[in-house]
Amino acid sequence: MLPERSAESFRAWLGAHPGVEIICRDRGGCYTEGAAEGAPLAIQVADRWHLWHNLAEAVERAVARHRSCLQEPPPEPVPAPPDEGAVPVPEAGLAARTRARHAQIHAALDRGLTVTEIGRTLRLDPKTVRRYAMAVTADQLIGGARLMRPGLLGPHQDCLRQRRDDGIRSTERLHAELRDRGYRGSLRTLRRLTAQLRRATAVPATSPAPAARKVASWIPTPPGDLADSDRAGLAQITARCAELATTRDLVRDFADMLCHRRGERLEAWAARAEASPVSELRGFSKGLRRDWAAVTAGLTVSHSSGAVEGHVNRIKMIKRQMYGRAKPDLLRKRVLLAG
Repeated sequence: MLPERSAESFRAWLGAHPGVEIICRDRGGCYTEGAAEGAPLAIQVADRWHLWHNLAEAVERAVARHRSCLQEPPPEPVPAPPDEGAVPVPEAGLAARTRARHAQIHAALDRGLTVTEIGRTLRLDPKTVRRYAMAVTADQLIGGARLMRPGLLGPHQDCLRQRRDDGIRSTERLHAELRDRGYRGSLRTLRRLTAQLRRATAVPATSPAPAARKVASWIPTPPGDLADSDRAGLAQITARCAELATTRDLVRDFADMLCHRRGERLEAWAARAEASPVSELRGFSKGLRRDWAAVTAGLTVSHSSGAVEGHVNRIKMIKRQMYGRAKPDLLRKRVLLAG
């Protein structure tokens, strides 16, 4: 155990232990400098676990930057092809009666009759006559094209939709604004009308997008180890986003180099990464070049410090248990006794 994390401390330890031929290390700059000064003839080997961990972090940043590509776009509505041989079916029932009554009432209005006179002639309630009179076309009275009681809210429907598009959802506030425009309905009635408007304009819910961290974990995982749903999800995302497709291909090629120790392919891989549109992988590749010899050795030789990473984590746990107040001599004794 070194008394501190510094190049000088590591150089001093190597000076006290001559004959070191291979140094497996992470990519910390102090260890690179200390190894070069304390054992200049030793081969430095970048640990493969740390290389893979650094690449996984770059992938997570790349996926987070393309978070908008993770959501599946809503399907485009496909209009039904017109049936040229179809014969229009005449309206019947309530729709036909509504159109006929709308025509009668507007014809009577054109002749100068009042709402009361029209209601007496057609034997209709004056409220019904007024509702038909305020509808410009019969289509406003048929099907889902109208709100409840259009005669009451009809002149204010466009204003109501506009205010809702502006983000105003408080019925009390909408009621106060509409009353200033001449609306005479009650707050309870407006609540019913706005509820119907919400149902009419509701957007169909879409499945939520997977978390960026989850998608980032799919990319480095071998395809055979992914669940069928995860593999299909990754295929859909990479089909929508060219940069994530490039990220997936480069990561899989790097995994092949790392697992099969094909360090001779590193130069070609780095050139592809640096020419790619993925800024995170370009930065990762440039970082590899600053430690090129050790990275190439890590992808070539069999030596690696991955086997002792568990012991490193155990030492860190013991160090944290002392809350940073103990000296290295006590930590050394605790590590030895715990071993």
